[in-house]
Amino acid sequence: MPETVLADTAAKAPDSPRPKRTALFGGRIPLARLRDLALVPAIVVIAVVGQIVNPVFLQTDNLINVLQTMSEIALLVLAQTMVLIVGKMDLSLESTMGLAPGVAAWLVVPTGATHGLGLLPGALAIPITLAVGALIGVINALLIIRFGLNGFIVTLGMLIVVRGVLTGISGGQTFFQLPESMLYLGTTQWLGMPASIWICLALFAVAIVVLGWTSFGRSLYAIGGNVDAAKAAGIRTDRVLWIVIVTGSVLAALAGLLLSGRLASVASAQGNGYIFTVFAAAVIGGISLNGGKGTMFGAFCGILLLFMIQNVLTLGGVPAQWIGALNGLIILVALAISRITGGKVQE
Repeated sequence: MPETVLADTAAKAPDSPRPKRTALFGGRIPLARLRDLALVPAIVVIAVVGQIVNPVFLQTDNLINVLQTMSEIALLVLAQTMVLIVGKMDLSLESTMGLAPGVAAWLVVPTGATHGLGLLPGALAIPITLAVGALIGVINALLIIRFGLNGFIVTLGMLIVVRGVLTGISGGQTFFQLPESMLYLGTTQWLGMPASIWICLALFAVAIVVLGWTSFGRSLYAIGGNVDAAKAAGIRTDRVLWIVIVTGSVLAALAGLLLSGRLASVASAQGNGYIFTVFAAAVIGGISLNGGKGTMFGAFCGILLLFMIQNVLTLGGVPAQWIGALNGLIILVALAISRITGGKVQE
């Protein structure tokens, strides 16, 4: 009789309530979210310190200026965060930010105006910019996924090639006389704030939802955590990697378009050195360089905190070269903290 009871209990076991199974939103994600929220008090502290250093800091014009200048690099951070989560790295984002709008300017700026060819109407500038970004992403993805080359080396090489192409087509000069289509997103205002800020916030909001509440977002974490296990679970890893890498490059092109619109020009060195700020923001935001960990909210808080610190230092009269040194120091400190709290070496 007891054996029958045990057998019935075992048979009914599958129907009993189970805890939700998820490797991504289980035990470690609340801790990750706490780490994200840990940056919020830091942001508040920096705001208070900034107001003490210079009363201009919390004025509306200054805050909008910080957000607008941040929005362009923030899109690079968004792109790099996706790439890092899947366990890859894209160093070419900063040069894509320059070449994509650079090619558009080269083709639409009138002949004789800073190396412009004037071959296409200005209305095509935005599609050209995004298409160039997508093309760079396709080449990166092809070399990394199809041919199995090391992502770090591929994107480093692409960074150098793309930067050289921009210097070549511009003759080392700056493109001016940009068409209205290239200026619009960088200069217009929506609801009292620059359009670039709204675009940045909207894209981050979408990314937060995708990574946190969709199967595609879960697949990114699965691939970054263990690509072989992800394949065994039925995830089409190559397709996901293609989407992430190409999307990242398109976001970099969009960031370049916003920057070019705000400055009304495309410099031959546009984007140079931005990758260091991007990595600093990602690491501060809790994104693991080993893949599979981190959230988009954390990345956003990281870039916001970094730009607030830079603005406070600028208002305090600190020389620009020391601000650059601080970015490097922040990366080292953030890596050390990540190592101590995470218990895993960042490779």
